[in-house]
Amino acid sequence: MRIGIVSGVRAELAALLPHAPRTTLGGAPLPVERIETADHALFLACAGIGKVAAATAAATLVHAYGAEHLLVIGTAGSLGAVGRGPFLITEAVQADFGAMRDERLTHYTAGCWPIGPARVEAFRAADLPDLGLPHARIATSDLFVECAVHAAGVRDALGATLVDMETAAVAQTAALLGIPWAAIKATTDDADGASADDFTANLAASARAAAHAAERLIAAL
Repeated sequence: MRIGIVSGVRAELAALLPHAPRTTLGGAPLPVERIETADHALFLACAGIGKVAAATAAATLVHAYGAEHLLVIGTAGSLGAVGRGPFLITEAVQADFGAMRDERLTHYTAGCWPIGPARVEAFRAADLPDLGLPHARIATSDLFVECAVHAAGVRDALGATLVDMETAAVAQTAALLGIPWAAIKATTDDADGASADDFTANLAASARAAAHAAERLIAAL
């Protein structure tokens, strides 16, 4: 299987199979690394932070490198998730798509017409082998959340327990292209006023925790 792997931060990709030989394919502005395992060819891409970057990386991996499955790995903020994870993401929703009404955002399913009755349908991940990981719904936006009030609003409106800047964009890309997707995330912070410092302090450990779980998932596919 050819698996395309996307992250928003290069350290998150570097944590995956750190001792495996890597071949760099292509070049600027989007270098792609290839890792060969016993059963799979892995293609790793980081185009930068945010939904556009993540979707661009995902589409490139599918169209230029023949990825048959997309996998997002890395870190997230917690919206009340129990523990630091890692978590297997079963559903992804976009947290900054919709209509502004009465000074607040009314959420809609990403890509739909944001007029009329509001409805949010999550992008559902592929059915995967049971790794014993806790499951989570993640909310994705182009915001690094450092506000507990905003975090609580996203949690209450969308039923998410994690927040990031990549997963729902990759999930939407996968849905448009008709291929399966999955995601594994570990948390660095609690999406509050301490998030910037906590992210920096916990990035390496959380990235490695997510990558180790992803290694187990890849081996089981």
